[in-house]
Amino acid sequence: MGSSAKRKKEKKKDFQKPKLKVGKARPKAANATDTSFRAKSIVLNQQSIHSAAPTSTAQFAHTLSLLSSKSDTQRRDALSYLTTSTIAALAAGQPLPQPVPIILPRLHSLLLDGSTAVRQQLLKLLAALPGAEISSHEVEQLLLYVRAGMTHLAADIRTSSLEALDWLVAVQGEVVVSCAGGWAKTLRILLGLLAWKVASNPGDNSSVVGDGGRWTSVPKATFGKVGGEAKMQIRLLNSLALFLRAGLAAPAAQQNGPRHHPDHAVPWGFPLRHTECHMLPTRSNPFSHLNLFGAPRDAENEMFEDREDRQRWYAENVGEAVEAGLEGARKEAGE
Repeated sequence: MGSSAKRKKEKKKDFQKPKLKVGKARPKAANATDTSFRAKSIVLNQQSIHSAAPTSTAQFAHTLSLLSSKSDTQRRDALSYLTTSTIAALAAGQPLPQPVPIILPRLHSLLLDGSTAVRQQLLKLLAALPGAEISSHEVEQLLLYVRAGMTHLAADIRTSSLEALDWLVAVQGEVVVSCAGGWAKTLRILLGLLAWKVASNPGDNSSVVGDGGRWTSVPKATFGKVGGEAKMQIRLLNSLALFLRAGLAAPAAQQNGPRHHPDHAVPWGFPLRHTECHMLPTRSNPFSHLNLFGAPRDAENEMFEDREDRQRWYAENVGEAVEAGLEGARKEAGE
């Protein structure tokens, strides 16, 4: 009897709460964790939150590094942040956190990105960049990716590349048409997308002779439905017009002003005719287009720095093809 009563009292003790004295803290559990410390930084899956806020330059550089992310959403958000929160938020005359030659190499590969949202945001970022700060070397590098996008198999990438070409011609048109391969190669790609026949030039190593030995024809690309194909043709014609205007047309100041020699302020009138042709040349090597003692030319990769050289190459190689293609486009009419 005594042992059973003792066991009942021990069970009652197990289920009874200990009575605490006034002013005494509750005893800590055996597995309690001390949370009284303060952390200076928290790192979560390649992201860090510091107690000290990063500078705008460091945050800009970090966002640039996110452009190479594997996630389409992260690349799009990074481009959006660079456009709206950084570049567009700068006051007039305020420099960028990073110079343009550092920003542009991160954007080259995005011209061929498979995500439409990323390419659209990229075009907004390019439009926000100061075009005057883009060097000729950067234009040449960017033009390589633009031409690669213009010949891409995906129709939406070709459309985005044409928009990038229009922006590049608008901000640095003279550099685009005068850099190595900028005039001849880009123009042949535009005519190839339009499926306009280009006559082969025996003196041009880059031309490809087609059937019969006289013409070369690029098969017309398929752009989907009829409506989409018509819009693509209009986009190509607009881009071709902008490109030809930048390469062939004289500057507005020369078109509106009187015809005179650039070294003299007095215009030539009667009885003097073609006097500027007998003056000393204003540029070095004025007869370079004759190529009297040079190696055989590669016209597609050649630099056409002078407008007269571009006009001469255009008339000799693609002038007839453009005229015939425009005549055919007028007959087709439509949009």
